Amino acid sequence: MDDELTAPVTIGVEAYISEEYARAERDRLWRKVWQQVGRVEDLPKVGSYLTYDILDDSILVVRTGPDTLTAHHNVCVHRGRRLVDTPAGAKSACGHKKSFVCGFHGWTYDHDGKCVHIPEQADWQGALTPENTHLTTVHVDTWGGWIWINMDPAAEPLREYLEPAATMLDPFNLQNMRCKWRKWLHFQCNWKVAMEAFNETYHVATTHPQFNKFGNFRGWAAAHGKHSNIGYDAPKDLSETKSKIRLGTGADARVSTAEMQLYTLEETNATTTRTLVDAALRLVDELPEDAPPDKVLSHWLASARRDDEARGVIWPTIDPEHLANSGTAWQIFPNFQIGQGLTTALCYSARPHGYDPDQCIFEASCYELYPKGEEPQTEWVYAPPDDPNWRSVLPQDFSNMAAVQQGMKSLGFRGPRPNPYMERSTANLHRNLAEYMGTGAPRELAAEFERETEMQR
Repeated sequence: MDDELTAPVTIGVEAYISEEYARAERDRLWRKVWQQVGRVEDLPKVGSYLTYDILDDSILVVRTGPDTLTAHHNVCVHRGRRLVDTPAGAKSACGHKKSFVCGFHGWTYDHDGKCVHIPEQADWQGALTPENTHLTTVHVDTWGGWIWINMDPAAEPLREYLEPAATMLDPFNLQNMRCKWRKWLHFQCNWKVAMEAFNETYHVATTHPQFNKFGNFRGWAAAHGKHSNIGYDAPKDLSETKSKIRLGTGADARVSTAEMQLYTLEETNATTTRTLVDAALRLVDELPEDAPPDKVLSHWLASARRDDEARGVIWPTIDPEHLANSGTAWQIFPNFQIGQGLTTALCYSARPHGYDPDQCIFEASCYELYPKGEEPQTEWVYAPPDDPNWRSVLPQDFSNMAAVQQGMKSLGFRGPRPNPYMERSTANLHRNLAEYMGTGAPRELAAEFERETEMQR
């Protein structure tokens, strides 16, 4: 764990509101980092493809074999036309092709990026070669069931980039989960504002006050190099409740847990499952009113595990200490959050929508373990913030985003001052961002106060 960020810091607003900063992110950040672009199961057979657009770049990822993928810049090397266009109203393209034909002059490329047909090639008098007509390669790899790309020719291997998050999350077998639902939308805020709405627990008591009746879910955040994770402080005898599956801590743990699980399922359709809810609802009948919290927790989880096993869903076996240390979610630098659980995962990502710092593309997706053969087939659905399918909890988060973006432009705002304990993940995002961008790291708050006081004098 990285303890460097325990002191209070202030973050400069230029990272959120400056168009110059947003333009610089293209070369200094997005063309240098590993980015999650889709799921392995999105490319089921040879010739399946998807595109990923980030500012001026579009990446074409293709399945070339049962266990192999290729990625190239989605641009014909002849005149620069994109090979695959993004359909109107969509955030990306996907499908299946035997080859990729440029719609301008017909240059044709195979799945490996080799140019296999050039009309009137003899006119170039031998100047065109297999090397200089090949699509420009992009690094591609997989982890956790996701596909990742990196445009930097000198990129470090994906596994090294992801550590220690990869090692902490491997036991959850995320690659075995399948998408329950996935939605995307445009937000009127910077991509960092969107990510920061979910990378801490400090906001829960105010933004989601309905959860307060289920207990005090004070949370922590820890920095781990490029990445961070968050979790909930727990009673000393219930360290397991730092995991994604949490026990209600009301006066009656049985009732509180059942109510919390049912509400979570109905109002988020994520972070819990029907199996966990049903097992929680049985607690009142199966345990006495004075059952201690640790008994309630162990009985509930054991009951749910048995129910899932009976329907063909096998939970991963994870050491309790590892489960507690993993927390509730990991923030993968720069723009992907994995909210891992034993049988579910709720994930968020955000990226720029053009060079307007006030705009971003936001994605949310929920994953779950399913019995073999019963996995749902889902597609990305555009859902504006007021779409009722978001239920009630996530729109509470959405309500902060545009307001935060607007407020940061105020003459009276001096920069975000994240909670050093509960919002350390935000500070860590900006510390790493500053390294990529070549800007100053977040300022120590004490020094900031001294400068402000001196100016006032």
